[in-house]
Amino acid sequence: MCGIVGAAALGSDITPILLEGLQRLEYRGYDSCGIAVHMDGEPRRTRSTSRVADLRALIASEGLQGSTGIAHTRWATHGAPATHNAHPHFSGRPGGKARLALVHNGIIENHDELRTELQAVGYVFESQTDTEVIAHLVDHLYVDDLFQALQQAVRRLQGAYAIAAFCREEPHRVVGARNGSPLVVGRGEGANYLASDALALAGTTERIQYLEDGDVVDVQPGGVWIVDLDGHPAQREEHVVPAYTGAAELGPYRHFMQKEIFEQPRAIADTLQDLDSVTPEFFGDGAYSIFTETDSVLILACGTSYYAGLTAKYWIEALAAIPVAVEIASEYRYRTSVPNPRTLVVTISQSGETADTLAALKHARKLGMQNTLTICNVATSAMVRECRLNFITRAGVEIGVASTKAFTTQLTALFLLALSLAQVRGRLTEDAEAGHLAALRGMPGAVQAALALEPHIIAWADAFARRENALFLGRGMHYPIALEGALKLKEISYIHAEGYPAGELKHGPLALVTEQMPVVTVAPNNELLEKLKSNLQEVRARGGQLYVFGDTGTRIPSEPGVYVIQLPEYYGLLSPIVHTIPLQLLAYHTAIARGTDVDKPRNLAKSVTVE
Repeated sequence: MCGIVGAAALGSDITPILLEGLQRLEYRGYDSCGIAVHMDGEPRRTRSTSRVADLRALIASEGLQGSTGIAHTRWATHGAPATHNAHPHFSGRPGGKARLALVHNGIIENHDELRTELQAVGYVFESQTDTEVIAHLVDHLYVDDLFQALQQAVRRLQGAYAIAAFCREEPHRVVGARNGSPLVVGRGEGANYLASDALALAGTTERIQYLEDGDVVDVQPGGVWIVDLDGHPAQREEHVVPAYTGAAELGPYRHFMQKEIFEQPRAIADTLQDLDSVTPEFFGDGAYSIFTETDSVLILACGTSYYAGLTAKYWIEALAAIPVAVEIASEYRYRTSVPNPRTLVVTISQSGETADTLAALKHARKLGMQNTLTICNVATSAMVRECRLNFITRAGVEIGVASTKAFTTQLTALFLLALSLAQVRGRLTEDAEAGHLAALRGMPGAVQAALALEPHIIAWADAFARRENALFLGRGMHYPIALEGALKLKEISYIHAEGYPAGELKHGPLALVTEQMPVVTVAPNNELLEKLKSNLQEVRARGGQLYVFGDTGTRIPSEPGVYVIQLPEYYGLLSPIVHTIPLQLLAYHTAIARGTDVDKPRNLAKSVTVE
């Protein structure tokens, strides 16, 4: 969830690279940041609970510089967001000067046990973090080789971690380790690097190696050495990651979230890749045989990706007639379930590093379900490496914490999966295939038409900004879209919002409806429209204020207490993708009206790499 950058260079000051890397990782979310370098023969650090820009100013005023160093953005888990809990953490022999600087992403589950052990030999803890436990443990094990000390230390750790560290006695060396939290190596000329995300090194190097779980790495200016969990030398493939482009530039937009909302027509088109037929091989070699033997689907995901999975359940069951279970990944692995080896296990993740989803995937495989597929936006992620099949969405870099284009490209990929499963099962005629493909190719244009509604939605945002609660209603395959709309409003405007199936109103939520409760309704022109209209009357009878997104032809009139924005037309099974757009815009402009930090909402992180 946090960001790590490290560098070891010959002679040159690496603080600008470390700071630039942290700025590139700000989108992940953080509440403190810090940097440590080897300077004047010892570790020196600066930490802040403000933004990276403030850290940069502090470093300039203090004259901090060095050719070896590490930097970090922290999202608080153990200990409050405070300077003494911020990384990097220092350690040294009890009573002596600081010798070691260390940063860490993840959660160490046995930190209490290790803390007690280290306190017994004289280490004094200055923070409430589990990370300081690692720093003292490595220092305790250090003799004269930091690489060996870290290898010994990680054998004692239980939990997830990405670690980077350097020490006073070895001024041109940064060491790192990975288990369950991403860490990459960047290869350069006269300098080598560590980072939690290749994006942090964009513009510095294009040569990236992705570490595997259990790896420990020694990074020096003249080379990189990697060993695996057993201490054996390991070769990790080097990838060329394109240099930094304008993908992370704001351009004419006010926020990255707004930019990413408006990038969705292109992102969907890129994900479709000019397809002209349906084939299981969209999902990798061997997909046909796996799909042929599939008799059920299990979808594992978290947050917005979970709502994409709920939508896919409607599509897959309708088109392919295969039963689908959708599980919240963080819950699935902790309950007793009934495995079926003929199940296709589908994980959905923007980053491909979501800890709960990775753990749920591994749990499903332990239960004997080996047919696995991931829908992911990062081709080099752990999720892709763990699954037999994959579909890489082409949303591009998504900086805003609240997911937008990643969600709609996930839906696009999941609809292709539904079509492919239907084809394999003989349930997709040539005419039906042609119709669905034409509808998919029309999605970029349909989304563009929905984006044109922004001025009308802005007019609603001022009213929403004055409320503290909202309900979102949908029916059928639009119910998950209502859930997603409520989540977006919660995430960035801090308004309490809940999504419900509209038919459930009378079973409890109707008690909340008053004239102070805005009720947002997704109203496609489909077979459930008349039933939905009855639900709307239930709201109006209690004085509720209705905000309706309806298709042309729904014939829901605007009147006092009923506000209607019409989308151009009904897009059939793909309607959920189109109806997502106005809900994103409503959340965005409501947050603007409330003055929140849209791209970096409080308490949230972009890539959730801890359980």
